[in-house]
Order: sequence, then C-alpha cells, then structure tokens
Amino acid sequence: MKKVFLTIKIILFTIIVYGQSELIEDLNYPIMAFESEIINYGTITQGADGVREFKFTNAGNEPLIITEAKRSCGCTIPSFPKEPIKPGESSVIKVKYDTKRIGLINKSVTIVSNAKRKQITLRIKGKILAPQNISLNKKNNLIEN
Repeated sequence: MKKVFLTIKIILFTIIVYGQSELIEDLNYPIMAFESEIINYGTITQGADGVREFKFTNAGNEPLIITEAKRSCGCTIPSFPKEPIKPGESSVIKVKYDTKRIGLINKSVTIVSNAKRKQITLRIKGKILAPQNISLNKKNNLIEN
C-alpha cells in the first residue's frame, strides 16, 4: 500500500513540476501586441496617400524578430523593421496601397516572426473613388468616415 501511495505522489509531483515548467516556458516568447490588426482607410480619393502604419509593442520577454511580410497582391507594399525589437519596445509596420485603383480595398499582409503567434494577418480596407465622385458625394453629403 505504501508503494502505491509513493507512486501516486511521484506521478502527481511530476505532473505539477512539468505543468509549471510549461507555464514558465510560455513567458519566454516575444509577443506582438498590435493597437489594431485592421486599418480602415474609409473613403478616399484616387491618388491619395496610401501609406498606413500598424503600431505594435513587443509585450513578451524575448527580442522580437520579424522575418517576412507576405502581401495578398502586388497593390500592397509592406515594410517592417529589420532589427530585433526588444521587450517593451514599440515599432510600426508600414503598408502602402496603390490608390490609383478605384473601388473597394480589402487586402491583407501576413507578418511572420519568432513571436508566440508565428503568423499574424493584418488587414486594410476602405473605398477609393475617382476625384469627380468625391466632390459629388461631398455635395450630396454621402461621404463615409
């Protein structure tokens, strides 16, 4: 009977120690914490400035290294910091959309890093109108914000 209790104690002790090491290990990752993972351009004029910034902080305990930014199409150009972002530091990922194209915007950029979430998909959305349509909509109070 003593052997059974001893075996149970050893098993429980092993489970507890293993569970705590998993918890501690989880804290040793970089964590990309974005202010927002979606940017809405709203309604803008054709040819307007298409650059937007996704602000983020490394909320983890290890340096964050971004290795790639995959775009959903050639009309979006992402740029990201090449140097490691230390824990607690903030930075931005810039996305430039080609605003010469008229119509709805719904594009994505997938960020690949050494963070706990290895891939994070950022989205941009909005609507681009030709210049004459913007002035007509302003006149009729149909502009979206």
